[in-house]
Amino acid sequence: MSQPRAIIPGATYLLTRRVLRRHFLLRPDSAITQLIIYTLAVSARRHGILVHALCVMSTHLHLVVTDTQGQLPRFLQQFHRLVALGTKVLRAWEGPMWAPGAASVVHLTTRDALVEKIAYTLANPVTAGLVQHAHEWPGAKTRADELGSGALHAKRPEAYFNPKNPQWPEEAALPITLPPSVQTIDADNFRRAITYKLEQYEQQARATAERNRYKFLGAARAYEVSPYERATSIEPLRELNPTFAVGRGHTEERKAAIASRHAFQIAYRQSLQHWRDGVRSAVFPAGTWWMHVFHGAVVNDGELVAA
Repeated sequence: MSQPRAIIPGATYLLTRRVLRRHFLLRPDSAITQLIIYTLAVSARRHGILVHALCVMSTHLHLVVTDTQGQLPRFLQQFHRLVALGTKVLRAWEGPMWAPGAASVVHLTTRDALVEKIAYTLANPVTAGLVQHAHEWPGAKTRADELGSGALHAKRPEAYFNPKNPQWPEEAALPITLPPSVQTIDADNFRRAITYKLEQYEQQARATAERNRYKFLGAARAYEVSPYERATSIEPLRELNPTFAVGRGHTEERKAAIASRHAFQIAYRQSLQHWRDGVRSAVFPAGTWWMHVFHGAVVNDGELVAA
């Protein structure tokens, strides 16, 4: 049984979802880019999700978002479903598109964690050896200078979406917002910190390429790769599945995050056992989502998570 996760309105996350067996189904052509931006914009607006960073690679995608209404599971369900259905039509793909298991969801609890993970997201095409600079990547992405002022736009894809259905507007816009924890007056400093960290990632990737004597693939070749091929590079097994990040050197914040997570899990398990024993008045800890939404359980002194 998986560990319960607290869904807290206002929390900011790094989200990652991977394609089945590392197929290049999300190859960065214009049709996939349009599909991703459109479905993300529609899903984010519907579920109160603020988008801060985006990078779509051929085999996976990264997002940094804030869940303003405590609706992250609903957002992930809709966004990933729409991407999968649209991709299956565009690629004439049968069977599942996403790798087994749930998306990776990492709660970003400090400013340093935000800077590191946004820069990490933007730097992905460089650290993967595809392009030398993040801005060269031809797929769906955001830039550091767009935080708090930029937006992505996409028309409704012709594939899958019924133009007669009012839930699919002709065009959708996706604002690239600052995380709510970052004050507007501090926005320039925040963007500069991300740019600096991004440049560090890029320099490290170029140094690694030079040391190992390999060339970057280049945007043109990445654009032309067959979506039915698979990545053949060796990918280390993921022994850890982190649920939060505090940034380097934040020892006390890490201890606090671990303690908070353990306290939630213990309280949740106790309440769940009471529920299984037939006590329908059992009160679940703040952040409980599934039990409230699907079973009507009471959450923390009667404060209910929005459904």
